[in-house]
Amino acid sequence: MRGAGCTINDLWDRNLDPLVGRTRLRPIARGAITPYQGLVFTSVQLLTGLAILLQFPTSCFFYATPSLLLVATYPLAKRITHYPQFVLGLTFSWGAMMGFPALGIDLLTNTTAATAAACLYGSNVAWTVLYDMIYAHMDIRDDGKAGIKSIALRHDADTKAILSGLAVVQIALLVGAGAAVGAGPVFYGGSCGGAALALGTMIKRVNLKSVRDCWWWFRNGCWLTGGAIASGLVGEYAMRRYAQAGDETTSEEQLRQRGALSS
Repeated sequence: MRGAGCTINDLWDRNLDPLVGRTRLRPIARGAITPYQGLVFTSVQLLTGLAILLQFPTSCFFYATPSLLLVATYPLAKRITHYPQFVLGLTFSWGAMMGFPALGIDLLTNTTAATAAACLYGSNVAWTVLYDMIYAHMDIRDDGKAGIKSIALRHDADTKAILSGLAVVQIALLVGAGAAVGAGPVFYGGSCGGAALALGTMIKRVNLKSVRDCWWWFRNGCWLTGGAIASGLVGEYAMRRYAQAGDETTSEEQLRQRGALSS
């Protein structure tokens, strides 16, 4: 679906991409393929995504379908608002809503799951806006000339303050997701603390006036932050499994002792 979203974006922007240095060599923009061929490729991507989606519980289909509206309309946002990155965040973060339904847990009937999913979704939206605002600084001059709107253009002078605010929102909602499901210290220290450290480092060090530096942090910053979050989650899972195994061993030992006493 990420690929389909990129193709749809290129189709919508086929007349804008040639005006921006970074995007002028995209396949449709440079005439390597026709818009019709792009539509055919998009259809293949969407059908592939559907085939994968149908392997999950039926409820996943109904939870996933609304995201298609966002995928199809996101490219229009940059034409009407300076905050297309927010629409992008709503689109890219939709997967955060799919985890519980994929496990057979209905978000409409399980308050704990719905709270955790909502916090995780909001956290991902903030994260997407944050790193895409850095990305938008790469095109800030060309976007201004081409009439393309972006949060970087609207808040150029206040970018780092906004990035810091977004980071606070992201981490706060990540903490909220953990609290909703009863996460332990490994999650808070690894995922939340690690993400805060990675984001803080990126915001402090990125040179927003350098295209090369913005690209480096956009490309690698998401891996650093995402890696910290993933590591905390894996660590939390491992600790829970270890504790569960210990409880099972203790229970078995108690049963054996009871059996010995009764005999």
